[in-house]
Amino acid sequence: MNPTADPRPARLTVGVVGAGRVGPALAASLQLAGHRPVAVSGVSDASLRRAAELLPGVPLVPPAQVMERAELVLLTVPDDSLPGLVEGLAETGAVRPGQLLVHTSGRFGVSVLDPARRVGALPLALHPAMTFTGTSVDVQRLAGCSFGVTAPDELRLAAEALVIEMGGEPEWIAEESRPLYHAALALGANHLVTLVAQSMELLRAAGVGAPDRMLGPLLGAALDNALRSGDAALTGPVARGDAGTVAAHVAELRKHAPGTVAGYLAMARSTADRALAHGLLKPELAEDLLGVLAAGPAGEGRPDTEGPEGDSSR
Repeated sequence: MNPTADPRPARLTVGVVGAGRVGPALAASLQLAGHRPVAVSGVSDASLRRAAELLPGVPLVPPAQVMERAELVLLTVPDDSLPGLVEGLAETGAVRPGQLLVHTSGRFGVSVLDPARRVGALPLALHPAMTFTGTSVDVQRLAGCSFGVTAPDELRLAAEALVIEMGGEPEWIAEESRPLYHAALALGANHLVTLVAQSMELLRAAGVGAPDRMLGPLLGAALDNALRSGDAALTGPVARGDAGTVAAHVAELRKHAPGTVAGYLAMARSTADRALAHGLLKPELAEDLLGVLAAGPAGEGRPDTEGPEGDSSR
């Protein structure tokens, strides 16, 4: 025996088309599982840096050469670019029969890969429910990460095996449910980033020197409570029906951060609806609160009972 031989010989050669934040991380994770990345394509300087960091020594080549060299190809391009890419690869003969073609779009299932499937490709949709930084930390975060998986029946075992090898947990999503599944993730994760960033800006404006340190424990507890208890975890002035406090918030936001008012009002209305539906907001307190929330971002439609600063407490 050769003592230097890899005890886990590579089973598949892996290629990446689109060296954004996701592709190199998944390929690096597959490499840890014994597969062998052989080619990656990228255009921007940032994508080339990511590929060099996460897949050192792997050649950077055009997409057609990635397809030629790899048995498993990760298509990790933006959602809107995916259909055209697949059609182009199929039309130019770049797709080989028996080649595993995996896309990571949350929006699409496997039907977007139909042009490649018709020429013999094996289609899989593996979407990691994770936010990516484009650094090596992403590989670590895949441990325990759920993947939204859609695959033909005959490829379900292959899809499950790949996800597990990357340290993930497969969650099966029906083809027709992919857009709703992706909307749910975007609503939670993408909008959370916007809300946190706005909150930090407002805290800085209020004189807080370390808004991240202030928000960390609070938001961590709120997220944990929400995941454990759902709507029962709602707290704060909207759930309590404190119309005066909410009106004061809106007035301050109009003065100091008018760009945040529309989002605050929209989220507060949604919170009020859920609090009412779950019996957390008392109906007798809801009328004044909903009156405050009926105001538009610029203050149009505010109740006549509001004071000069928008305080509707009475």
